[in-house]
Amino acid sequence: MILSKLNIIRNVILFVGLICLSQNSFAQVSFTSGELKMTLNKQGSVTELSNSSTGKNYSYTDTLSSLITLVSKDIRYQANSMKYDQAQKKITLGFKETGVSIDVRATSKATHLVLEIIRAVPESKIDAIIWGPFPNTIGKTIGEIIGVVRDGEVSLGIQVLNIKTLGGDYPSKEGSTWARGIAAVPSKWGSKLQAYSINRDRERLVDAWGGLFKDMPVKALKGETVVGSKIAVFSCKEAQTFDRLEQIEIAENLPHPTIKGVWFKKSNLYGKSYMISSYGEKDIDEMIGYTKRAGLVSLYHEGPFKSWGNFVLNQEQFPNGKEGLKNCVDKAHAAGLYLGMHTLTNFINTNDPYITPVPDNRLSVTGISTLNRNIDADQNTIEVMSPEYFNDEKGNNLHTVKIGSELIRYKSVSSTAPYLLLDCQRGSFGTTKSAHQAGDQVGKLFDHSYNVFFPNLDMQRDIAKNIAGLMNETGVDHLDLDGHEGALASGQGDYALELFAKDVYDQVKHDFIIGTSLSKTFYWHIGSYYNWGEPWYGGFKESMQQYRIDNQGLFDRNYMPHMLGWYLLAENTTLPEMEWMLSRAAGYNAGFAMVARPAALRKNSQTDQLLDAIREWELARNGNAFSKAQQEELKNPKNEFHLEKREEGKWTLHQYAMSPVFTREKFERQPGEPTHTTWNLQYKWKEQPLQFRMQITGEKGSVKNIKMLIDNYKELLFPVELAAGESLVSDGTELIRLYDKNGKPKSSFKLQTNPPKVSAGAHVILIDSEYPEDDSPKIEVQFKGLDKMEEIEVSKKL
Repeated sequence: MILSKLNIIRNVILFVGLICLSQNSFAQVSFTSGELKMTLNKQGSVTELSNSSTGKNYSYTDTLSSLITLVSKDIRYQANSMKYDQAQKKITLGFKETGVSIDVRATSKATHLVLEIIRAVPESKIDAIIWGPFPNTIGKTIGEIIGVVRDGEVSLGIQVLNIKTLGGDYPSKEGSTWARGIAAVPSKWGSKLQAYSINRDRERLVDAWGGLFKDMPVKALKGETVVGSKIAVFSCKEAQTFDRLEQIEIAENLPHPTIKGVWFKKSNLYGKSYMISSYGEKDIDEMIGYTKRAGLVSLYHEGPFKSWGNFVLNQEQFPNGKEGLKNCVDKAHAAGLYLGMHTLTNFINTNDPYITPVPDNRLSVTGISTLNRNIDADQNTIEVMSPEYFNDEKGNNLHTVKIGSELIRYKSVSSTAPYLLLDCQRGSFGTTKSAHQAGDQVGKLFDHSYNVFFPNLDMQRDIAKNIAGLMNETGVDHLDLDGHEGALASGQGDYALELFAKDVYDQVKHDFIIGTSLSKTFYWHIGSYYNWGEPWYGGFKESMQQYRIDNQGLFDRNYMPHMLGWYLLAENTTLPEMEWMLSRAAGYNAGFAMVARPAALRKNSQTDQLLDAIREWELARNGNAFSKAQQEELKNPKNEFHLEKREEGKWTLHQYAMSPVFTREKFERQPGEPTHTTWNLQYKWKEQPLQFRMQITGEKGSVKNIKMLIDNYKELLFPVELAAGESLVSDGTELIRLYDKNGKPKSSFKLQTNPPKVSAGAHVILIDSEYPEDDSPKIEVQFKGLDKMEEIEVSKKL
């Protein structure tokens, strides 16, 4: 009996002790959410990030990993202590050196653990906080944008749950990075997962636009502290990761764009190709016809606006204004297409109502000084207190200051006091010249080489509202946030980029497709695609092609649709060029944007063939008609293909084979001795017209009057002069196409006769030419022919 009472007393003491421990401190505390287990020690360091299905701890414990890293006066601090209140699910982290205390609410859910800062004091000592970084041993696949790492068996990830929480490790005071993503980064032990939040409730000086604009003053955002910064942490089997990301998105009320009720990332529009063109009320029917024939999902206007900011429509294209654009949208929708419009996010043209005749007071400035003396309305020399900001020539494209309601352009700034803005153009951009008083503020406007100005954060939100409003009024349902980096002009870094996208997303009332020029962690939830790669620098093969290919790995790592960028269908684009690009798209299962303007489509004699080729290749790609082995062949830029339709959903894939490269160099001969070069071509393919590409290689010089004799009977004359780097292409017809050194189409001409048909076997090619200069580049020729044929067909429902 006495022993029993002693045991009861011991148990009561033990129970009371546990209660006290739970309310004050633990040697460690663990949280389990789905397959994830996270453990913190008494210092607030993460000692375990394990997955229950493998039983492995993926946390790299040989280095300190505080749950939160504090940034105070530019110094980073790890937590020194951790207390856990079990009743409130509250972690309290102490940072002894600074006196800062941060409370974090931990909420375990079925699929993930939510961590949110609910208190952080004293606020005056907090510049920023970093979640983690969390070092871990997973390094096989690192999703730098989405913040997920994978090893082939499991995934481990973090998700930012609001726009104040950014992916990364506080890369700068601006809170911005030009990197594609830094939410997950590689390390010697595997990788690190990280997110951060900045205390914006204070006036700051930042180096804006990635450091270009030094010491830009940024106003405080009232109440925008690190309190409320919030992340999710999860682990699951790798095969379940995409579904897990959707589950977190829905559970945490993140942007979850849908198309006809289906999450966009699982819809049949995911990774689909579209047409970029100009259209207006008078030619919308024609452009819809072209788009439909090509089998593309959207017709996207490359520039419908007279000005950005208020998004005033071009009256020549849309004489009936918004109503005219709405009619175009209605016609596109009736044809089963989306209709889009292109903007440069928050760039403001100098002819926009935000600028002229009365400039908006919320235009972004890189810095401010004051007038030293009164000035009248005509004075072209203006004395300012300081030359700072005005004498910075980096990014100073429009040389414009704002004083009151007047914009003034200046040529330069005197190098010594008194500091003068020289050769001023008063009343610039249609504003009104006026007198100003000593002490008035002089703001250096934030500008860009596109001859535009930018808004501050408050005005930026109006511009987002303008875009959303236009989309709501007209039904436009395709948009690109090109120039998304323009949001950096607010000085608020990536926060401003995320805010702009979210403002548009939140205010558009219908389903829509959206892209961007940048990739940010929160934006991943909003974005439909990322379509990088421009067509302006060369032909199909040369314009940023390696960059386009490199992007495919980024898309794989970050659960993003494969896209190959923009390509240009010009008036001289050929079917072989188009099929070269379409082969790459099929190989990478990547969508693209085809820039095809009305004039080019009307002038190109092969327009129907080109659009038909796009349609058939896209039907085959989207129908999973190509095997994995075929896709590997299609990825190789040295391989060329032709797709021939047999019947609906069935095609013959023809692969071209290439000969070795044959070379002719200049050499000296005795007078009267033949100057030609002889090539022996082993033609391995069935009989077909001779096709080849001729490249002039070398640093400089040119070649002219090139002649080619085939089997001593058929002569082809090329009456042109080709400079080093230029090339010509024969596709087996009388038409020869010339390309400049960047691969862009230059011109064309017709042979006097078609190239001959050649059959399998040995052929002798004689080639001769003249070299008008001392410099003598080489002539390199590669012949090609249709070789392997494979029958393919759709393997999934389109």
